[in-house]
This record gives sequence, C-alpha cells and structure tokens, in this order.
Amino acid sequence: MTALRRSDDLAQPIGPTWLQNAMLDFTALGGVSVLTLLTILAVGLLLAQRKWWRALFLVGAISGGALLNAGLKIGFARERPDLVAHLVKVHDLSFPSGHAMNSAVVYLTIGVLLARAEKGPRVKAYLLGGAVLLTLLVGCSRVYLGVHFPTDVLAGWTVGASWATLCWLVAEWWRQRGTRV
Repeated sequence: MTALRRSDDLAQPIGPTWLQNAMLDFTALGGVSVLTLLTILAVGLLLAQRKWWRALFLVGAISGGALLNAGLKIGFARERPDLVAHLVKVHDLSFPSGHAMNSAVVYLTIGVLLARAEKGPRVKAYLLGGAVLLTLLVGCSRVYLGVHFPTDVLAGWTVGASWATLCWLVAEWWRQRGTRV
C-alpha cells in the first residue's frame, strides 16, 4: 500500500491527478448505489423480456452474494488499514472488500447471463472480459485509495467470483432439467 504513495508524503498517492480521479470513479462502480441500479436495470430487462425465472434468479444470486459479504465482514471483523490516509470515507469493516466482492458478484453474474444469450464466441468473450475488467478495476481502486489491504480485495474477488460461479452452475443445472433460468 505504501508503494502506491509518494515516499516523501504517504498521504499523497502516486501518479498524476487524473489517476486519482479515475480511481475514485472506478471505486464508485463498486458502490451500493451503482450496483443496485445496474441490478434493477438488468432485472427490468429480464422482466420486459418475460424471463420471470431469470429475473428472480438474478435477484436471489445478487442478494445472496451481498448477504454473504455482510456475514463474512461480521465474522472476520477486520479493521481497515491505517498505513496510509484513506482517500475516501469508509464506515464498515475491511475483510473481505465489499466493493471487490459485490462487484464480482454483480458484474460476473450479469456478464454470464448476457453471454449465455449470445451465440458468437467473440461477443461472449467480450461480455465476460468486460465483467472481469470492471471487477478488477474496482478492487484495485480500493487498494490505491488506501481503504483496503490487498488481501481484503483478493478475498473479495475470490469469494465473489466463487459465488458467481456457483450461481452459474446452479442455473446450468436447472436449465438441463428444463427450468428456464
């Protein structure tokens, strides 16, 4: 974390001002407001397409991931790092990173859902690659901003991606049995 700060002033991040501004924007992509809005839009699309089961499944998958994150934070009760100044305000526990985990859950779950509806491998790869990129940017921004240890973010990514994968496997299992998820 200190490697991402100026050696003469640990309160100042490395890089130009635009980099800090970009990191603030990237971290917002993992915030509750953005992830909730994106989830509502995705569920709304599925409802407009009359894909009731997929909409319900998406709500359950994302809500379950958020509840898992909250439970893990309480269970581990790890305090935020104090090695460097925080560049954003934070009010809860550190491990695992909620931004990293919830971004993985939302972006990867929606990415897989969209990719499943596509036939071409390039479009599928683009959708999944975009979901992974968004997830990585959010997590990296949390370390850059000084509000998470790298291990918090790695744990968030790991658990979030595992949850999204589990949800995908359940959806595939149901699909093979004739349920339209």
